[in-house]
Amino acid sequence: MIARLRGRPVANTPEGLVIDVGGVGYLVAATPSAVRKADGADEVALHTYLHVREDALQLYGFAEAAERELFLQLLSVNGVGPKVALAIVSGSPAAELRRAIVLGDTARFQAIPGIGKKTAERIVLELKEKIGDAPVPISSAGGTQPHLVARDALVELGYSVGEAELALARVDPELSPEERVRQALKAA
Repeated sequence: MIARLRGRPVANTPEGLVIDVGGVGYLVAATPSAVRKADGADEVALHTYLHVREDALQLYGFAEAAERELFLQLLSVNGVGPKVALAIVSGSPAAELRRAIVLGDTARFQAIPGIGKKTAERIVLELKEKIGDAPVPISSAGGTQPHLVARDALVELGYSVGEAELALARVDPELSPEERVRQALKAA
């Protein structure tokens, strides 16, 4: 298994990042945070997962070990393959997704293309036990989750939950909820 790559980012294609490691270019389907990490960098180190199928080998790349760990947990859910798991992990920081699972926020997962109500419920049900034992970080915003604050603000402005999730997936998750809403509105 290829668990980590360190090399020079040489291309960012619709299929993923190309990382040159010792003269070999590895195509990695990467999360947006991994793409941001590689953007403009001379060298990048990514946590990876090698998905082996009968007809293909596919590398998935993550900026942080927490993203990779959540990706692997999502793969254990019946009906969730690597592309759907990558879409989930790409939408929000791993800590926020874990918190959504613990809180039973199925709407968060239904907003992701390719995930219906049953799959969202299965994700929450099957992972709640596994994640429930781990401490879930509470943000400094009075105990509310910054992503939920931003998502709810966009919903109040007329976005559907799905549209709000997609808009927020395109902005930096490290920003304050207010700034995330501003950036999402600018991009619309």
